[in-house]
Amino acid sequence: MNIELKKYNEQIVNWPKSGYHIMAQYDDEKILVYQSYKKEIGDFAVKNQFFGGEFSMERMTWIKPNFLWMMYRNGWGTKEGQESVLAIHLRKEAFENYLRNAVYSSFNQTTGINQEEWQEQVKTSNVRLQWDPDHDPYGMKLERRAIQIGLRNEFIKKFSKDDIILIQDISDFVSQQHHNVINNQLDNLIIPLEKPLIFDDMELNKMLKILI
Repeated sequence: MNIELKKYNEQIVNWPKSGYHIMAQYDDEKILVYQSYKKEIGDFAVKNQFFGGEFSMERMTWIKPNFLWMMYRNGWGTKEGQESVLAIHLRKEAFENYLRNAVYSSFNQTTGINQEEWQEQVKTSNVRLQWDPDHDPYGMKLERRAIQIGLRNEFIKKFSKDDIILIQDISDFVSQQHHNVINNQLDNLIIPLEKPLIFDDMELNKMLKILI
């Protein structure tokens, strides 16, 4: 895998305990995001290096840069229809562009606008932004918040092909690490190396509620 890995217990000592943080593996050019699909969709994506086949362009697709939050959502790849776990190397500028065009999926997460304005933005926006409780390897809620981004219409079309650098199937790796969780061996748990992502654009950081 073209993914930098590190032991979970060695990472958490440096992770923020609370607040809004985009925990991710990234550099100047790319950022890792994760999705889970049924095997037919995952196999097509890895073979062709874009999303097609049974992948739907008509419904919103959600991307998650936080590995453990993805594992919480897909049950470490054990939930039906989410057995194919994909690591998607995404152009960082595309990821940032998604966020610039995002509208919060819940009014109670917005600031500076009234409910009618928010409802109008939701109707016209093609990108959704949501902060949810982050989770530990066992699925327990944390104080820290994790981000997920929903894409539709022209954004899902760009994401599915143009914005992707590489798609990797990490299902076997996920299964191997899940055994460490099941056996309560977190000392052996290895996950992608992650750190908080902060943008140069202070207004974007403010909109995202990122604490710096």
